[in-house]
Amino acid sequence: MKLHFQRFDLKLAHNWMVASSQRSGGKSVYPAVLVEMRDEDGLVGYGEAAPSLRYRETAETCVEFLSHVDAGKLSFDDVAGSMRHVESLTRGDFSPKGALNIALLDGAAKRQAQPLYEFLGLRFAEGKHLSSITIGLDSPAMIRQKVREAEAFPILKLKVGSRHDAENLAALREIAPHKTVRADANEAWTSRDEALRHIEALACDSHIEYVEQPMPANSEPADFLWLKERSPLPIVGDESYLRADDAALCAECYHGVNVKLCKTGGISRGMEALQAARRVGLKTMIGSMVESSLLTSAGAHLAELADWLDLDGMLLITNDPFRGVTSHRGMMSFAETPEKFGLQVRKR
Repeated sequence: MKLHFQRFDLKLAHNWMVASSQRSGGKSVYPAVLVEMRDEDGLVGYGEAAPSLRYRETAETCVEFLSHVDAGKLSFDDVAGSMRHVESLTRGDFSPKGALNIALLDGAAKRQAQPLYEFLGLRFAEGKHLSSITIGLDSPAMIRQKVREAEAFPILKLKVGSRHDAENLAALREIAPHKTVRADANEAWTSRDEALRHIEALACDSHIEYVEQPMPANSEPADFLWLKERSPLPIVGDESYLRADDAALCAECYHGVNVKLCKTGGISRGMEALQAARRVGLKTMIGSMVESSLLTSAGAHLAELADWLDLDGMLLITNDPFRGVTSHRGMMSFAETPEKFGLQVRKR
């Protein structure tokens, strides 16, 4: 097996800011690391790492990790054995591990001439899987502009956690008065009382569907339980839910969880995390980072296991290096993909 990887800077259509990046002013470029595996038969598998400082990862740490992978121990014919080598190298580095897992599964499914969801024993129903599109933190004027640009999408996710939340929601409602909105605080509210106060304010809008990660993930479980019992809106854990082992605690603290492949370490662990959450009665969402169509396509192959989708990373950028799953008015589809097997993606 030959392993190639490189940094690729994804350029955002708008400055990207969430509650945790307000001090830095957000980003206009988001680094990804693209992975390509090629076996002796010329079969190619693609993967993508979307590193996040929230999880102590950068493009540089991803490249450093990947440089220590022994490509001779990787095989499309033994994904599980390959991943045992990958996971033995470090305790963390889940995003680059995920990129390798995605590339291995891409090649394995191509070898069997199957789309990835079928290779995994899943289905993908066209016309069923509807995703939100995210409106990042910004000024009310820019919120209006972003909502206008997202006019075709029936579900919006609004980033909250700034002192302008009320004005931003009002600006959104000027343009889209009745659309379903999902609020994402990204750990912004530091106490249960503060979180409850903000959630109660959001609940005055009857079209808010839920609130994502209202408090820091390291908050006391008792505080999450207190908030869950009093919240007028469902609460969804994101930063609190990294892997299947977190399911039992999250079932006590949340109504649902957000699974992202960059957090779990790829498709295999992501599938485990989704199934574990569903077993304990949690609603499930598949989310995305700022990412290309490659990583968004990987998440879409697991759509059957999700109650909600937030697979919009590819829609936030202007220089997508891949073609894959499409999103027409938020409806995810593989019907027009350039490839029919594996991840169903192709380089541009």
